Amino acid sequence: MLEKKFEDILYHSSENETIEFKAAQNNFNKHELGKYFSALSNEASLNGKEVAWLVFGVNDPHKYRETKKFIVGTQFKKEEEAMNKTKQEIKEQINNNLSFTEVVEKIIDGKRVIFFGIPAALKGIPTTYQDKAYGRTGESIDILSNYEMKKIYSQTSDDWSKKIVENATINDLNKDAINLAREKFKVKNANLADDINNWDDETFLNKAKITLKSKITNTAIILLGNPDSTSLLDNARMTVSWILKDQNNIEIDYEHFSAPMLINIDRIYSKIRNLNYRYIADDSLFPTETKKYDSYVLREAINNAIAHQDYNLNGKINLVEYPNKVVLSNVGEFLPESIEYVIDSDTPSEIYRNQFLADAMVSLNMIDTIGSGIKKMMNIQMKRTFPLPTYDISEKGALHPKVQVTIFGEIIDENYTKLLVQNSDLSLREVMLLDKVQKNERIAKSDADKLRKKKLIEGRYPNIIIASHIADLTGEKNKYLKDAGLNNDYYKALIVTMLEKYPNSSKQEVISLLEDKLPNILDKQQKMKKVDNLLQSLSREGKIKSTGRGLGAKWIKQ
Repeated sequence: MLEKKFEDILYHSSENETIEFKAAQNNFNKHELGKYFSALSNEASLNGKEVAWLVFGVNDPHKYRETKKFIVGTQFKKEEEAMNKTKQEIKEQINNNLSFTEVVEKIIDGKRVIFFGIPAALKGIPTTYQDKAYGRTGESIDILSNYEMKKIYSQTSDDWSKKIVENATINDLNKDAINLAREKFKVKNANLADDINNWDDETFLNKAKITLKSKITNTAIILLGNPDSTSLLDNARMTVSWILKDQNNIEIDYEHFSAPMLINIDRIYSKIRNLNYRYIADDSLFPTETKKYDSYVLREAINNAIAHQDYNLNGKINLVEYPNKVVLSNVGEFLPESIEYVIDSDTPSEIYRNQFLADAMVSLNMIDTIGSGIKKMMNIQMKRTFPLPTYDISEKGALHPKVQVTIFGEIIDENYTKLLVQNSDLSLREVMLLDKVQKNERIAKSDADKLRKKKLIEGRYPNIIIASHIADLTGEKNKYLKDAGLNNDYYKALIVTMLEKYPNSSKQEVISLLEDKLPNILDKQQKMKKVDNLLQSLSREGKIKSTGRGLGAKWIKQ
């Protein structure tokens, strides 16, 4: 009779992240086995399982169970000596000093089945095979993503926001902030409103998970503390600096904000000059009027900076306001793999640097738990026909990393983004890519190819531009022509005409002739290369020739 755990695997389980079935697999080599060991060990850790299972001699029961033919048997390493040698070879290539929990061979319906029990990765340490950490992508084995690596690493990291502040008492918290927190908590828990009204402050703070067993946490100080209570934070500070700069990047005003952040979020927001902004929508004769910044977008960006700040780095949060944009930065690495990962995964983040703080902000209605805040910000800007927020996470891995988000308060290219985002055929992902194109940011070749198939871009990668038919729609034909450049025959004709009138002209003189006519998207070096190519092409055609070499070379018409 089968032991219960093996019976559950065979008759009550389907293939998933932590259970893999393999038919016969008589020739499965040790390297493949090692990769599966790493992948399943890491997936067990990511999915909260103690053990993952690799089963040889069984087809996926979910697909074959009804046919009664899912048990097919295997001849893999049938001799005990061969199996022991394989286990030892793999163990030598695995980190964490782990070994198989068990390798059990069973004869089921006359067929040999092998159960490999694979332990979850040790807390905070991904399991690697030959120095590479593997995971599962669908049914395939692949290198573990950065996001999944960080999720495993985060399992042992202490939550700074949950730590108790020694010597702090409830008297270090702001009474007005506690009252506001109580009202916000009632919004999230309307069914408990009567009970909440009857709780004393100590009970409320415990129930809202802002304090721990009536002890003051770092979270309590940040959200509800009196300004001077931040001095009690261990080697950390809670400061948000609002800085106003003019178009020349000259600072003209500033103010610093500290605890209680629950109250001061509104004060920070009120400092931003959110003026009315007018622009012409479509072909209408009447301008559209809106605020430069959406309230949710600004508040979400500020709240996220507070929630994800790495307080162990003892830095501050900066909010720099320019005439046409707001730039917000906080210290600490961006934990998800990328902005694209956040958008594509379409789920809330599973990793928070300050989980206790994030949970408290959720309970006080400061952070929206439905979907991704970043994705919601993108969608709001898209619907407003404004440029999408730009995230700079380029300092990943730096000694003092930071995350910077730029929120634009005006249209960059007249009606361009507006018309694109109103096109129902375009996904948010596509709009993000096109938004990068209009900002002259490089996108991946594969993404450019997808946009090209939809005839949304033109030009030779990486010097791509928005396609001409979109430029026509936006009334930006002149700008399009300047960005795209003119036909090479036109440039060549100009060069030949110049050499007819001014023989022995240098390459620099030719560059001066063409500089303002070449595409705007080319930088100085690329323009010089373009002129070189034109001169060499004309020379091969026998229309011009060089009278010298190097920097002193001159060109004449043949």
